[in-house]
Formats: sequence, structure tokens, C-alpha cells
Amino acid sequence: TGSTDMRLFLGVDGGQTSTPALIGEETGRVLGAGVGGPCNHVGAAGGREKFTRAIKESVGEACRRASLDPASVRFEAACLGFSGGPEDKRELLRELLRTERLIVTTDALIALSGATAGEPGIITIAGTGSIAYGRDASGRTARAGGWGYVFGDEGGAFDIVRQALRAALRFEEGWGPATTLHSALLAATGASSANDLLHRFYTTEFPRPRIASYARLVDAEAAKGDAAAADILRNAAKELAAITMAVHTRLFRPGERVRAAYIGGVFRSAILLDAYRGLLEMEVAPPAYGPAAGALIEAYRAAGLSAPLSNLPEFKT
Repeated sequence: TGSTDMRLFLGVDGGQTSTPALIGEETGRVLGAGVGGPCNHVGAAGGREKFTRAIKESVGEACRRASLDPASVRFEAACLGFSGGPEDKRELLRELLRTERLIVTTDALIALSGATAGEPGIITIAGTGSIAYGRDASGRTARAGGWGYVFGDEGGAFDIVRQALRAALRFEEGWGPATTLHSALLAATGASSANDLLHRFYTTEFPRPRIASYARLVDAEAAKGDAAAADILRNAAKELAAITMAVHTRLFRPGERVRAAYIGGVFRSAILLDAYRGLLEMEVAPPAYGPAAGALIEAYRAAGLSAPLSNLPEFKT
């Protein structure tokens, strides 16, 4: 068949660091992949231009790799998932893409769909922040957490570092137990005291992702035997298990075995992951596929197809 006769499907993961895109044909075989720049907030200054460029780059590269003309390609269905709410992106995408069906959704849904290969289940995401999201066999969805760093995101990397700084401050002020987190945080940041670091963390020199990056340091101190660091990680695991269970309770029968996938840098901590697994009576597993593949699965789903994916590339995340 020539490419013009094929029914084509598009999946895009519009992320805050990059925008991967996958083009597949109806059997589930991936024909081409591309990656564009970040495209998170359309409303921000220069946001529309950034967004448009990221989509054109990623879809254009995927088209070229699939030997398709980006200027004339038409999709049977396209699914694009974004952080920061999909609402303001729909009309822009209508101008950028020619597709019979356009699905604009959240990054949580495409992460879930990729993680469970489109099957019912739950995904718990713990990066800088945290959220759990699930979908049952009938298509009902539920979420828990994801309230942002001021009011929630317990168990996420920013929260882990917040707890670590609090432990260091308590020790410094004489109302908390000794902890190696104090010296480790000062060594990593060049701050003269925990109080100095507290003030630095409030400045633009330390944006949230930079603060969150010190969660690795908490894991390292816990692995060396620091009790305060280990407690912080075990509490984070408890919070993450709580949001996972909340989604399970709302969507599935008590005791029903469902796949609970996890994603995000926080789960790289063996101490935290072991504690998290131990708290859940579910099949806990890493994701089957990434979010871009999840978006492609959702594009197939919109057209009433369920195709096993093949020829998937590796995306560096």
C-alpha cells in the first residue's frame, strides 16, 4: 500500500522538557517518531509560538521519518496530552493538524494509557510533584493529589526536599534530632547554614525543579543510614500509597487486582519504592510504555481500534 491509502494515527506527549510524537498505522506499527521542544504553557509570554514550534518540530520529524509529507498528511485520529490543562490548546491544534478526530487531554491520562498499555489500572506519578490517576474498564476515571507544591504534592521530590530542609533547620535550632541531611544540604548548595539555605530557596536562584533535584541527596543519606532521611522517604512512600489507594477505592472493587504503575524520578529510590510496594496489595510495576505511546494508544481507541504497538523507538527522557 502507498502511504496515502493507510489510515494514520498520531500520539503526542506535550511535556515541560520536550515533546515526543509517534505516527502509527492501523496495525499498531510505528512508522515514525520525532521530538520537539517544550510546550507547556500557551498563556505564558511567547507561549503560543513555543507551543506551535514544538508541535511542528515533533510531528514534522515523525512525518519525515515515516516518509510522509508534513504539509499534506491527514490523520484518522490524533491524541495529544499536556500538563497544565488542555483547554487553551485545542483551537491552536485545529490549525496545526489535519485529523478526523482530535483528542486533547491531560498528561496523566496518556501516562496511564502508556503505563498499562491501554488496560484498566492506576498510575502514580512522583516527579517534582505527585498525582495518582486511574481508569476502569468502562472508561470512568479518578484522580487523587496533584494539588501543587503549596497545598499538596506530598511524596514528590519538592516535598521530600522541603522535609529534609525542615529536619536540617530543626537540628540547627536545637529542637530536632541530629541528621546528616544538614551537612549534605550545605555541601551540595554552598549555603553557610540551614537558615541561609532556607532564604536562598525562597529566591529565583532556586526554581522548584532545582530544589526538587536535591531529593537524590535525601536518598543517598538514607542509604548511608541517616534515620531522619529514611523516615522522610518512608513517609513519602506512605503518601504515594495513600493516593494510589484512593483511586483504587473510587474505581475498583475492594481487593480487585489491578495494575498499579509508577513513574517519575522519586521512584528511583530503592528505599522509597520498597516501602511503596509493601504498602499496596496490587501488582506494582514500572510502565509498559511511555506517555507518547499512551497518546498513540488513545488515538487508536478513539477510532475504535485496539492495536498492539510494534516498532517503538526509545525516547530519552
